[in-house]
Amino acid sequence: MHFGSPDKDPALRMRVIDDAGRSRIPFTTGVLLGIGENDAERADALFAIRASHQRYGQVQETIVQNFRAKPHTAMQNETDLGLEEYAAAVAVARIVMGPDHTIQAPPNLSGLSELLLLVRAGINDWGGVSPLTPDHVNPERPWPELQTLAELTAQAGFTLRERLTAHPAYLQDAETWLDPRIVPAVTALADPVSLLADEGARLRPAPPAARGPRPRSADPVTVLVAATAPPVDRGVAAGLPRRADPTVVSALARASIAPESLTDAEYCSLLTARGDDLNAVTALADEVRSAAVGNTLTYVVNRNLDSSLYSKGLTDDMVRRLVEESVTLGATEICVQGPIDQALPGTAYLDLAAGIRAAGPDLSLHAYRPTEVLDGARRTGVSVDAFLEGLREAGVTSVPGTGARILDDGVRALLSERTDPPVDEWIRPLVAAHRAGLRSTATIVYGHVETPPQIVAHLRRLTQIQDETGGFSEFIAMPYVPFDVPSGVRAVAGEGPGLEASRALHAVARLMLHGRIDHIQAAWTKLASTAPGPCSPGERTTSAVCCSTERSGRRLAPRRTARRRRKTSSGSRPLSAARLGNVRRATHLSHGAPHDAC
Repeated sequence: MHFGSPDKDPALRMRVIDDAGRSRIPFTTGVLLGIGENDAERADALFAIRASHQRYGQVQETIVQNFRAKPHTAMQNETDLGLEEYAAAVAVARIVMGPDHTIQAPPNLSGLSELLLLVRAGINDWGGVSPLTPDHVNPERPWPELQTLAELTAQAGFTLRERLTAHPAYLQDAETWLDPRIVPAVTALADPVSLLADEGARLRPAPPAARGPRPRSADPVTVLVAATAPPVDRGVAAGLPRRADPTVVSALARASIAPESLTDAEYCSLLTARGDDLNAVTALADEVRSAAVGNTLTYVVNRNLDSSLYSKGLTDDMVRRLVEESVTLGATEICVQGPIDQALPGTAYLDLAAGIRAAGPDLSLHAYRPTEVLDGARRTGVSVDAFLEGLREAGVTSVPGTGARILDDGVRALLSERTDPPVDEWIRPLVAAHRAGLRSTATIVYGHVETPPQIVAHLRRLTQIQDETGGFSEFIAMPYVPFDVPSGVRAVAGEGPGLEASRALHAVARLMLHGRIDHIQAAWTKLASTAPGPCSPGERTTSAVCCSTERSGRRLAPRRTARRRRKTSSGSRPLSAARLGNVRRATHLSHGAPHDAC
C-alpha cells in the first residue's frame, strides 16, 4: 500500500509522534483500515499510539479512516472495508484511547446514511471539512454540505461546532503546547468559554509577506468543523490520559523531559505504580534506554570462582585448568568473590589473582568485593589504597560492587545478622578502587524489607559516588532470593519480589541513573523462569533493562568486559546520545559460584 513511501515506515512514524510529544506539539495521527491488515495489527497500532500519548500527552485526536480503492492504482480491485467492520474498529479505538480522547472519522468516505452509525460507535469529530476545496487524496469523494452534516449530527443527539486546529485541552495550557508567537491569533479566534472556534470572530487578511509575492486572496480557504458531545467536563483536559494516581501522571510528564530530575517522592510514586500506570512507567524507561544506549543488548561469557574455596579444594592447579578451559570455551572474564580462608595469610588474595592472570593473560579479572578488600588490607597490615595497588599489580582489572544490599545500616544489619560493615565503611574501599583506576559495578538487592524511600536513597547514594568518581561501569538490580539464608532472616524478608516490583525497580533505576550510569544489567539467573520477566515476550511494555519484543531492530551481541571510563557529572545528557546497551550474562561455567552476581 505504501511501497516507496519512506515516511510511512512504522518505526519512523512512531519516532515522529514521540518527537512531537517531546517537543510539546499537539499532534494528529490515526490508522488507515482496509489495506490488508488484520485485527491484531489494528489493535497493535492503536496500542502504540496510546502508549506514546500516555508518555507525552500530545495526541490530540486519533483518526480512524477507511481506505477507498481508486482506479489506476495497485489496489484498484480490492474490496472496500465493510461498514460493520469499520464501525467495530471505531468502537475499539474509543475503548483503547479512552472516554476523553477525540476520535475522528472523515465524513466524505462513508455514505450519509452510514454516518450515524459512526457517531454511535464513538467518534466525536468529523475533522477538516471544506466548502471550497476538495479532498485532495480522495477527490472523487466530495465533502457533505455543512448544513446536511449539522442535521445528521443533531439526529445523533449532538451539536455541530467549529473548532480550531488545536483542540481545547491544549488551548487550556497554551504556555506548554503553543508557540507564543501564535497565541494572540489563536486567542482571538477561540471562544473564551468552550475554547472551540468563535464562529463570530472577524477574520482579518494576513499581512503581506516580507519577501516573495503577495497572497492572491485574503479569503479563508478552509473551515474546520467538529461534533462535540455535550456536556464536556472542562475540568479534565480532553484527550489527555486519565489515571487513578495523578502523582504518577505528573511524575511521568516531568520524567519525559528530564528522567533524572524528579523528587524523591515522585520516584517513590513510580516505584509503587501498578497496572496501566506501571506500563506507562516501563514504557518511558524503555524509551530512555533506547535513546541512551541504542537497541543492542550485550552479554559477557565469564566464569565465577568462589575464592572462599581457595586451598579448600580449589588448588592452584585447578585454578589454572579452570581458567584455561574458560578461554577455550570463549570466556572473556573471570569473576572472583568470597573471603579467603582465615587460615591463609591475607596475601592469598593477591596470589589467587596472580595465578588467574598467569593462566589467562588476556582475560578481564573482576575480583573482590569491598568487604574482601577491607579484609585483605587488614590482614596484610596495609592501607586500603596500598592493597588495591597490589591487586592491580597482580592483574585485577575491575572490582565487583556487590554486597551493597540496601545502603541503609538498619536493613544491612537485619539481612546480614549484623555481619555487614556499616554503609560508609562499605563505600570507602569502593571509592578508593575507582580512584585507583579500578572500575566497578553498582548493585542493589531488592524485594525484602526495604521501602520505596530506602530504594530511592540507595540510588541517590550511587549517583553521588558516580558524580565524584565516574567509576561505575553498570548497574545491576538483583532480586532477593531466599536461598541458604538464616531462617530468622527469611521469616522477616519473605520470599522475594514479584514481577511488578521487579519491573518498577528496573524502570525507576533507568530514569534515576540516566546520564550517569548508562548500562543497566539484568541479574537474569535470579529472576523467576516460570513467570514473564522484564524481557518477556508477554510484556507489551518493558523495563529499562531490555526492550519490547514488539519493536524491530533489537539484537543480542557479546562484548568485552571493560567499558570506556567516562567521568560523569550531575547534568543530564541528550536522550539522542547513542551508546551500546548492556545485559551482562554469565554462561554456565561457574565453579562454586557465590550468591552475588558480579
